[in-house]
Formats: sequence, C-alpha cells, structure tokens
Amino acid sequence: MENYQKIALIGGVYSNYLALEATIADAKSRGADAIFCLGDLGAFGPHPDRVFPLLQQNNIAVVQGNYDNSIGNNLKDCQCGYTDPRDNYFARLSYDYTYANTSEANKQWMKDLPAEIRFNMGKYRVLLCHGSPRKMNEFLWDSTTPTHFLEKLCEDFQADIICATHTGLHWQRSLESDRHFANVGVIGRPENNGETHVGYMMLTVNPQPVFEYIPISYDYQRLAKEMREESLPEEFVETILGGWWTTCLEILPAKERITGQY
Repeated sequence: MENYQKIALIGGVYSNYLALEATIADAKSRGADAIFCLGDLGAFGPHPDRVFPLLQQNNIAVVQGNYDNSIGNNLKDCQCGYTDPRDNYFARLSYDYTYANTSEANKQWMKDLPAEIRFNMGKYRVLLCHGSPRKMNEFLWDSTTPTHFLEKLCEDFQADIICATHTGLHWQRSLESDRHFANVGVIGRPENNGETHVGYMMLTVNPQPVFEYIPISYDYQRLAKEMREESLPEEFVETILGGWWTTCLEILPAKERITGQY
C-alpha cells in the first residue's frame, strides 16, 4: 500500500474541464505526491468527454461517484438524492445531457471505478469515498452531522482519515483519538458564496494531518459561453457567472442555505 506525505483531493468535477486543468496544474506546482478525484465527473457543465483525458494522462485515481455509477450502468437518473421536484427537474436535464454526450468507452471506464480508495499517510489510514463510506450519495453537512457519527464511521470502516465530497461545500473536522473527516468541496461550480472561483483540498501529513482548502481561478466566462452554446439551463450559467446556486437548493440545511442569495 502506498504511503504518501502530501496529496491533492478533488471533488465533483461536473464536466468543468477548465477548472480541472487549472486544479491539476496548481496541485503539481505545490508538490503533491499524488492527485485523487472523489467522483461525479459529469453533470452541470458542457462537453463531459473532455474530462477523461485529463484524469487519465495525469494518472489521477478516481473514486466512483453516484453520477459515474449511473452513467456507467445506464441508469435512468443520477441517484443524486434530491427530494424537491424543482431540484429533480434540473437534475434530469443535466443527467440527460451528460449521458447523451459521454462516449461508450468513457461510460465503461466509469462503470469500473472503485467505490473507495485506501492508502496510508504516515501512521494514518486514509479512506477516500464519494458521499460517505456507508452510502455513495449520502449528504454529510457541517451543520447537521454529529461528531460522534463521524467517529463511528471511522471506527466501523477502520480509517483514521475519511475524505468525501457530494455536497458541494467543503469543511473539515478533527475527531477524538486523532481521527479526522474532510469534505473536499467540488471544482465543478462555486460554493454558493458569490465568488466565481472553485477549490480543492490539499492534505499533508508531516507528521500530523493538515488540511488546506485551495481556491482555484479558471476561465469561468469561457465555461459559461460553452454552456450556452450547448443549450444547458441558464440557471446553471448564472451560477458559474455569479457564484450563487440557483438549483439544488432544497437539499441544503438551514445554516448552509441562509448564507446563499436564493
């Protein structure tokens, strides 16, 4: 099993190949030993097939997200876990576009992705997953996830550090017995904060774990232009240009939603 000292953790690409390019370059410039992606390669953005060469050419190991599982297995929806009809409406538009514009070879590649990745960083056992170790599309929010639950996940799944994504918002918490949980955020769209940048997480163990969230600027205006050219919903474009979520809002807990504009 590999034993790393410094790794880059990327969540939710959402077809944003421009942000992926910028993130990879930034992680390499910071001396990352390895780069990992925690899943959801498609959705939201244009040209999903442009993501795969970047991952493969840069030897980025990828965890299977719910989107990747659905596309790879030819399912009818994204398994995103939404309950609101409006959220599901936009999820359907996004899923149908991504499915129609992903090659058969890339669908097969996603089908074969692992549900988790494990390795060591010093004395720490690290587990990478998408939503949580117990459920691929589980939403773990900073405001509503009890610390004792995270500690139980570490115990049940024999890990000292668990890193996930899925929610679209980054956060990190230190637990008892020198254990840690981190949501690494996403690079596919901004964090519902009025900023156009996205971000990823750098984890360094030397000898203690240090999590650093790194904002990434990219050509968001070009992405918005390509989204319009592909007739993706204007609501998606507004999020890229303005930094505020216009969809997928009902799933947000009160504390996370109140900081947004909508």
